[in-house]
Amino acid sequence: MNQYKYWKIIFDFILAVIFTLLLMPILIILFVIASLDTSSNGIFFQTRIGQYGKPFTIFKFKTIHEHKKTCSGTGQTLRKFKFDELPQLFNILKGDMSFVGPRPDIEGYYDKLIGDDRKVLELKPGLTCEASIKYRDEENLLKIQKNPLAYNDEILFPNKVKMNLEYFETMSFKNDIMILFKTLKTVLK
Repeated sequence: MNQYKYWKIIFDFILAVIFTLLLMPILIILFVIASLDTSSNGIFFQTRIGQYGKPFTIFKFKTIHEHKKTCSGTGQTLRKFKFDELPQLFNILKGDMSFVGPRPDIEGYYDKLIGDDRKVLELKPGLTCEASIKYRDEENLLKIQKNPLAYNDEILFPNKVKMNLEYFETMSFKNDIMILFKTLKTVLK
């Protein structure tokens, strides 16, 4: 990897501080909405695989009702505009995540990679990446498959690994800015 990875840490931290401060009123409002909507504390915690295969706890706004186990209209809106991901600013501040990098997955995927594919684990997981832009509608894509798990394991995940390895080889400030703008454009569609 190039020396940008050291500047990336500084860039991520400064940008996360700025966004957290600017968005704090919105974060508080969304927390209250998510808490009321899901009849819970409003924050979803889950173990994901991070840099070097180290597990970490990811933060999201809850979108699934605590008792009904369904995603509400409010939850769907949060997901559509990726507002449910905003608490991950705190993951970036903690150093667990980056703005741009492979989306963190549950155990059994990135931590099981072998050979050159393990280079992906040298990257911090990110809020966004080329793969998350391409598979923005992954949940619905999987719903229409005869065997969603097999489709994910045999097609989606290997393609994501390939795209994340390409990012690993071409990582730069310019590339990160481009991916952030592509993400913003995709979310606002």
